[in-house]
Amino acid sequence: MVDYELRRNDPALDEDEMAVREAFAEFFTKECPSSVVRAAEPLGFDSALWARLLEMGVATMSLPAAAGGDGGTMIDLVLVAGEAGRRLAPVPLASHVCATRLLAAASTPQGTRICTIAHAPAVPGVAQLVPDAAIAADVIALTGDELVLYQGEEPAAHVPNQGSTPLAWWQPGANRTTLASGPRAAALHEIACAEWKLLTAAALTGLTDGALALGVEFVKTRETMGVPVGSLQGVAYPLVDTAIEIAAARNLVYRAAWMMQHEPGVRPELPLMAFGAARSAATFGTATVVHAQGGLGFTVEADSSLYFLRAKGWSAITESATDMTRVGAQLVAGLG
Repeated sequence: MVDYELRRNDPALDEDEMAVREAFAEFFTKECPSSVVRAAEPLGFDSALWARLLEMGVATMSLPAAAGGDGGTMIDLVLVAGEAGRRLAPVPLASHVCATRLLAAASTPQGTRICTIAHAPAVPGVAQLVPDAAIAADVIALTGDELVLYQGEEPAAHVPNQGSTPLAWWQPGANRTTLASGPRAAALHEIACAEWKLLTAAALTGLTDGALALGVEFVKTRETMGVPVGSLQGVAYPLVDTAIEIAAARNLVYRAAWMMQHEPGVRPELPLMAFGAARSAATFGTATVVHAQGGLGFTVEADSSLYFLRAKGWSAITESATDMTRVGAQLVAGLG
């Protein structure tokens, strides 16, 4: 009980979790240099990298044993997502993992095809932008009071975007399988969308940390007027501010993951708060790094520009203007 209370208030990583992070950090460092990221543009998907990631069991690691999984936790997943974000990995990690978990919760067998989630309610004949729908023919959507798996012949047409993400305009098709109905359908969909935002928050936090590493290395090795660029307050202080924002966002991600795993439903606002904090850190941090590198940072050849564009693109994949309103409403409800 004492250990549980300690972990509840300070969800620091244990040895097993650190081992997970280190394993995937090594994987993405080796398998996903910036050349792989650039080669995947403009679609934002590397099928060979995705296949190797699946071989490592990323799609099933957090599923229960009864569903063919390894019984991993949400904390394990955010650690993987963080390392994927650090290397800007062009893979549908958040979408596919959350969709797979949703299918398992609905007692529906998972296939081998990429699956994604429509965050807004689906309306027949009306298209909506869906993350990763340009590479996923299978889309889970809330339609009326039903949670439905739509299986198409081919993914939808890619919508070009500056963040090089596999966005697509998608609308419901005829081939459908009902996964759940009524309040349970809405609840499952809400959980999946919250998990997606949490994993994306982890990826954005890792992205910002990766960008900061580029910026710090640059200002340590460049000089102006006989001193390192990084010794100038106007350069160093914004980089320190970025490190502080990263730490705050990461702690919030870990906290949200721990609560979702051990006390689901108790703090429903935390994933949205983590997403908001990670978006803010990524926007500020990548812009700071670009400025720290001066004229080089603004060129398309600079890796910092990759981070800057992904920060903008990943932050805007889903509508998030109402997130803070929902956070406020959930906090008020928790006080009642």
